Amino acid sequence: MKKLALSLCVIASLFTSCTSDDDGTAFVPQIETPATYSFERNGESTVDFNGQTTRIAMAQELASALTTETNTEAQLDGMFAHVEGDADFSNADLNASNKSIRSKVAASSDYFSSNATLSASIKNEFDGWIADQANNVFPNWSATASAGNAGQLQQAGGGSIRYINGKGFELNQIVSKGLIGGLMTDQILNNYLSPAVLDAGSNVENNDNDVVEEGKTYTTMEHKWDEAFGYLYGAEDDASTPVLGADSFLNNYLNRLENDEDFAGIAQTVLNAFKLGRAAIVEKDYTLRDAQAEIIKENLSKVSGVRAVHYLQAGKLKIEENDMASAFHQLSEGFGFIYSLQFTRQPNTAIPYFTNAEVNAYIAELSQGNGFWDVTPETLDTISEEIAARFNFTVEAAN
Repeated sequence: MKKLALSLCVIASLFTSCTSDDDGTAFVPQIETPATYSFERNGESTVDFNGQTTRIAMAQELASALTTETNTEAQLDGMFAHVEGDADFSNADLNASNKSIRSKVAASSDYFSSNATLSASIKNEFDGWIADQANNVFPNWSATASAGNAGQLQQAGGGSIRYINGKGFELNQIVSKGLIGGLMTDQILNNYLSPAVLDAGSNVENNDNDVVEEGKTYTTMEHKWDEAFGYLYGAEDDASTPVLGADSFLNNYLNRLENDEDFAGIAQTVLNAFKLGRAAIVEKDYTLRDAQAEIIKENLSKVSGVRAVHYLQAGKLKIEENDMASAFHQLSEGFGFIYSLQFTRQPNTAIPYFTNAEVNAYIAELSQGNGFWDVTPETLDTISEEIAARFNFTVEAAN
């Protein structure tokens, strides 16, 4: 089929006009990037990422519940590890779903299919942060926080009140930003965009022959690519033309990078790669598909790297201003993004930008003693510089 395709000059929306070399060699059609993320078969859409939209909505409600001091650990756990039919959410559709957040944390094929021990350890860390919020921070909601004691602190100038544990950790921020790596980034980069998932079983043969899943309009390969797309754009009102800022997770923070002049263009690069990769699947060009996956891996990985440095530097500034509530808020977001670094993916490799061991070393450094109460600007600068160097941007660019 590929040989046939190369011999034809096809005039269609997915192709440019045919070209030839000056020496008269054969015309070779080129796949164009579609204008929108819209694909059809026999007049029906083949795009479906409902499960990803569901998990993003669950994560949004969990993030909100982590700031409501009347919630119990059991209620929070129910949202994190939802069981079909349990009344864990305010949305009846979420309650009826067989999806859960916890089941997909640290659950990618490439990183965790052969390392169940590490996967369980990471899941347990999320469990621990949720338990700490419910059993330590919530009971001290009205107390004034101090080194070693959970409670509340107000930002300077009558600003927001921050609720922290004894180490100054704002745990709702750590969980939310940790999910950007442990759920969204890991599932996109290391699971659904992996050839191990896209090409599993008879996926290539079925896609070559347009064999769709039973009762569906899409091939399995098409659907796997769409599921990767859904973890980024699944909360959009119209995901065919995303506008970003649609959730509190990866979608939102890709938007933050896009609005930084040092990283402007990254959002379009990612979207174009998703669109062209999906078009390549339709046209059975798996080399082009994989090239787009590598573009996505490199650029989405930057989100955790840039935002980790950004928040560490913002926290350092607030420490120097003696606004500890603001500092702890910024550093907690930075903590979550540092944690997310282990789920990134260096393009054309099978490894993250930072290993689990490297991430744990940073977390241990930030957690020692009384945690954020004790952390120094020098420590924050050192970590920031090491992260920025690994991703090849400057600390100043991330500010």
